Amino acid sequence: MDLKDYVASIPGFPKEGIIFRDITPMLQNGAAFKEAVNRLAKYAKELGATVIAGPEARGFIFGCPVATELNIGFVPVRKPGKLPRETISIDYELEYGVNTVCIHKDAFKPGDKVVIVDDLLATGGTAHAAAKLAEKAGATVLGLAFVIELPDLNGRELLKDYKVMSLTQFEGE
Repeated sequence: MDLKDYVASIPGFPKEGIIFRDITPMLQNGAAFKEAVNRLAKYAKELGATVIAGPEARGFIFGCPVATELNIGFVPVRKPGKLPRETISIDYELEYGVNTVCIHKDAFKPGDKVVIVDDLLATGGTAHAAAKLAEKAGATVLGLAFVIELPDLNGRELLKDYKVMSLTQFEGE
């Protein structure tokens, strides 16, 4: 199954010059969504993951079923103020500013082996921050897995210290 067939390309969204890669057609097709989850889970299992982590919100959409498929836990990586208990955080650079991601302080146990799952690898900033945050909490990041990769934005370069896998790629069009 070619998962690209279940990604809609929306020119001019959210602004002119951007082609938005919309995963909702994949989510609306049970077979395509299951195929994506199965492929992501296979990768995480091959690496030996003991926990899956994913940034909000689309990392939750794919990461939670991957964790369920592997019968392991899921750690949500969230924006500040979204987690109810004590958190740890990390800041990361954006093109025009700084962003922050957080996890519960007790989200990972020593020895946890993490695969980070998200829908899209673009510049890699959020994924890199999630990986550094997991390491800051004492976990080992085994790899990162994405449904879609935009190679023209060079996200793999920022993630060069990690194993990276994507299910589909869209070159600049």
